[in-house]
Amino acid sequence: MTVDYDTLAKTIASLTEGETDQISLMATVACEVHHADNRFDWTGFYRVTEPGMLKIGPYQGGHGCLVIPFDRGVCGAAARTGEVQLVPDVDAFPGHIACASSTRSELVLPVRDASGAVIAVFDIDSDQPDAFTDVDASELTKILQNVFSA
Repeated sequence: MTVDYDTLAKTIASLTEGETDQISLMATVACEVHHADNRFDWTGFYRVTEPGMLKIGPYQGGHGCLVIPFDRGVCGAAARTGEVQLVPDVDAFPGHIACASSTRSELVLPVRDASGAVIAVFDIDSDQPDAFTDVDASELTKILQNVFSA
């Protein structure tokens, strides 16, 4: 299955229109993205709850790590640097945190509010190696910007 990002973006935009509650927005995005492609084994948000700390937010899939410091793992790197982390092989990523032993590759996108501050990261894990592309990263970044930065 390949993601139809145009349809996904329109669906998410219509579902989230007028909503301002970040948790509600995160829950909706996580659900819609998770079910858009069978590569997406775990899909969810880690919220910035205090300086240097991420805590689990809405997600789809098996349980996730509850707390991730900015200085650990792929999610921490995305939060710390504010840059997309596209990891084709999690075992080759220094300091990777294995919340699920089935994860082979990962895509983590910073989530910014209207002021540009990183408020969360959007984490997608796959049980397939090298599952994510630059197209996934750019299209999902656009969706996140439309939902959280508008």
